[in-house]
Amino acid sequence: MFGLAIHGGAGTLPRAEMGGEKELSYRAGLAAALDAGYAVLQGGGTSLDAVTRAVVSLEDNPLFNAGLGSVFTLDGRNELDASIMDGRTLAAGAVCSVTHIRNPVELARTVMEHSEYVMLSGEGAEEFALSRGFALVPRSYFHTPERWRQLERIRNGEAGLSALTISHVGTVGAVARDGDGRLAAATSTGGMTGKRYNRIGDSPIIGAGTYADDRSCAVSATGHGEVFIRAAVAHDICSRMRFGGRALAEAVREVVHGELTQLRGEGGVIAIDAQGEIAMEFNSEGMFRASRRAGEAARIAIYRP
Repeated sequence: MFGLAIHGGAGTLPRAEMGGEKELSYRAGLAAALDAGYAVLQGGGTSLDAVTRAVVSLEDNPLFNAGLGSVFTLDGRNELDASIMDGRTLAAGAVCSVTHIRNPVELARTVMEHSEYVMLSGEGAEEFALSRGFALVPRSYFHTPERWRQLERIRNGEAGLSALTISHVGTVGAVARDGDGRLAAATSTGGMTGKRYNRIGDSPIIGAGTYADDRSCAVSATGHGEVFIRAAVAHDICSRMRFGGRALAEAVREVVHGELTQLRGEGGVIAIDAQGEIAMEFNSEGMFRASRRAGEAARIAIYRP
C-alpha cells in the first residue's frame, strides 16, 4: 500500500480570513504538490523521490512559507531551512540559514547522498551547493509583497500580533511509503517572521521536525519550533510505535494533544507507517494538509471536519 501525505503549515488560521478565492488557491497548491508526489509513487518510484517532488512543488508556490514566499527576518532577509530522511537506512540530510538556494529540500537531499555530514549551514551549505552544481538565486527571488507586509506588521508592533501567530503558517512537509515499503520524510521552511540571530527552528533538525524509520513511521512536523525541538516530536512518535507498541494514530495523538499541549506548543504533524496508514493531527485552529493512498481518492483539508 503506497501513500503520501503533505502539509503546508499549521497555526492560527481564522476562517474569516480563509474564504473564497484565497482558500481555493491554497487547496489548488496542496493538490498540485500531492499530485506531483503521488505520480512518483504511482509510477513505481521511491518514497524519497516522492517527498522531494512534493516539497519542491510547495517550495515553488509563494503561498507557503518555504522557498519562494519565505518569511523575512527582522533585518529583511530570507533564511531557509530544510531536512530529509530515508527510513530504510536512517540516512538524513539538512541545511539551515541558506539565502540563495531555490529549493532547500534538494540541497538537504544532496547533503544526505553526497557528503559525510548530516547538517550544513549558511555560507558553508551554499559553498557545498556550488561544488555539487547548484545554481544560486539572488535574494530578491524569495521576496513576495505578502511576506513583506507581515514583517512590517511585526516591526510596527501591531496590537495582538507576534511572530508566532503568523509565521509558522506555511511551513511545508511530506511523508511517503512506496510500493517496496520504504518510508521517507521531508520538511522545508522559511522560519519565523521577524526572527533574529540566525534562529533555527525544528524543520531542519532530525528527530524534531523530521524523522523516518521503516520499523515504525515517517513524520513531518509544523508549528512552534522551539517546543517541537524540546519535545523531539518526530522521533517521539516513532519511538512510541517502535518501543511502546502504539498504533500510528495513537502515537500521534498522544504527542500532539499531550506532550505539545503540556508545553503550550501549537502545531501539528503528518505521518505514515510501515503499513501505509496515514495520520494528520494538529492542536491549532487549522493545518493545510492533503493525502492519498493507492486506490483511494485524494483528501485535502484545512480545518477540522
